[in-house]
Amino acid sequence: MDSVNMTGATGEADAAGAYADLVFVGGQVVTVDAEFSVASALAVTGGIIGAVGGRDDIAPLIGPDTRVIDLRGATLLPGINDSHLHGCAFGMATPPLSLDLSHPTVSCLADAAEAVRVAVGRTPKGQWTTGHGWDTGYLAECVADPARQPSRHDLDAVSPDHPVVLYSFSGHATWVNSKALELIGIDRNTPAPPGGAIVVDGTGEPTGLLHEGAQALVQNALPPLSKQERTDAVRAALAECARLGITSYTEPGLGPGGDGIMRGALGAQTLEVYRSLLADGELTARLGVLLLPTGMAGTAQEFADSLTELTAPGTTRTRIRAVWRSTG
Repeated sequence: MDSVNMTGATGEADAAGAYADLVFVGGQVVTVDAEFSVASALAVTGGIIGAVGGRDDIAPLIGPDTRVIDLRGATLLPGINDSHLHGCAFGMATPPLSLDLSHPTVSCLADAAEAVRVAVGRTPKGQWTTGHGWDTGYLAECVADPARQPSRHDLDAVSPDHPVVLYSFSGHATWVNSKALELIGIDRNTPAPPGGAIVVDGTGEPTGLLHEGAQALVQNALPPLSKQERTDAVRAALAECARLGITSYTEPGLGPGGDGIMRGALGAQTLEVYRSLLADGELTARLGVLLLPTGMAGTAQEFADSLTELTAPGTTRTRIRAVWRSTG
């Protein structure tokens, strides 16, 4: 719902009998007004907060069709704003679009392998399987022996034909199986990109662990997200935001410069998905966008040309807050 303000104004049904659609009573209503006052009741009409005060102040607005919610001592807050949320990328990293490998869902390497086995069992042969959240600080084998790290061999037995990409909770390491290494083109002779590491075993063969900048080798090999995948991911993010009380957020970088980031989750097609959801009435959170006209290697002229195209009249229907210039 939208709110005009949350001051201490009270209201009564007018002579025509205008009652509120929704009333909250019996809790703490945090107003965030100049005095940061706390009320105990609130009335909403037509999606607008019309009155805030005590129960007696709001009672005259309760009509026969008013929905009354007893907070039972709970606290009612204004909608939360997330100032930095990659909605599409977030949605793609959470179930059902990605395996949840975080603790306590996964507590050992065998748990992770079992999750992959189940996933590939319902996935067409050759299709990529992704997961997020594993942490060696919680994987029993790694805790017992710090030298024991996740390996492609842990995944090969359950997924010989499906490429598997599992991202760590920190975003600083990626764990893949042998099929993924094959498709990415990583072998014992592959040099690690600057600032990255391809972990190898005692014989010089890649173990399936990629650190820091070496993870870009995976990103460059993965197929870009389809429009439907992007739409599903953003819808999932919006649903989670609603569950948590987040009613607005800023996408910190969206546009052509993001086409090569996170399978294009920050790319121009994601901006178009947002526009479509807005037009269809499905954009349930207020969205602010920082435009990303070019990537790190973009020239000043490319930046200017892309920015002109993105901000041409009639092309932007989401709120553009700023422009993000990505630099190396």
